Amino acid sequence: MDPSTILGPRVEPYRGRKPPWFKVPAPGGPKYRELHDMIEREHLHTVCQEAACPNIGECWQRGTATFMILGDVCTRRCGFCNVKTGTPTWNDPLEPARVARSVARMGLRHAVITSVDRDDLADYGASAFVGVIRQIRRQSPGCKVEVLTPDFRGEEMPLAKVVAERPDVFNHNVEVVPRLYPLARRGSRFDRSCRVLRNAKELGGDEVVTKSGLMVGLGESFEEMVDALGTLRAHHVQVLTIGQYLRPTKDHLPIVRYWHPDEFKALQRAAYELGFEHVAAGPLVRSSYHADEHVPQEAPGNGPMAAAARA
Repeated sequence: MDPSTILGPRVEPYRGRKPPWFKVPAPGGPKYRELHDMIEREHLHTVCQEAACPNIGECWQRGTATFMILGDVCTRRCGFCNVKTGTPTWNDPLEPARVARSVARMGLRHAVITSVDRDDLADYGASAFVGVIRQIRRQSPGCKVEVLTPDFRGEEMPLAKVVAERPDVFNHNVEVVPRLYPLARRGSRFDRSCRVLRNAKELGGDEVVTKSGLMVGLGESFEEMVDALGTLRAHHVQVLTIGQYLRPTKDHLPIVRYWHPDEFKALQRAAYELGFEHVAAGPLVRSSYHADEHVPQEAPGNGPMAAAARA
């Protein structure tokens, strides 16, 4: 697909240097090495590695990670994602127990579980999420569990299976504004993802916090972002993350522009005004970055971060 049909003929890729606010320390430190060795030993996958997350050094050093189940090969081909695409072969019935064992060894208070898209499976991988949630609850009863799921092709039964386990947070990222879906999220639909989030909230009620995330830098406008946020809030999303798209390789979608930190603050203020309970917005923010801090601890919109953002 010609990007100009989505971005418009006047939009050109950004060709300058990366702004200075993207400098992060190289991964290292004893905790990072310990976690890296354990993940390798247990034959686990993390989205930190597969998606080339810029925060891997910070998060692993503080002993947190996002586990990616169902292998490292995705059945979809999103234009921004660094995860491999192809025909998955991963099938390990012991994976839930191994993930939970690692969560227990790390002493996590908040574990994030995500997966590749598995459109080849009858329930799109929902049973694997159920297994991991149950195992973590068994081995680490004090640990909160956040799931970051695919859209399950919009089917309600796989979604209902996952929500019935009452994860503390149900996360599904819409990623980009609706106009950019044909370019960035082929095989997915913005309206379908919003319905998944709404249905998760209706099924889970007050026991389940709903969360979603978007990227900027692919040609969207501020107004388009605010419109997308309004749609998410109308679908009962409570927690929101917004970060800058970083191009993994030259084969991925080019960056149109880098948003300034002040623009992220403006988006954060707009989101709180729409009624979101917690918003994390910044160039290096990712869906699972400091995920334990993204769960609302106070009444909607009354927490210290909400008050600071409105100031």
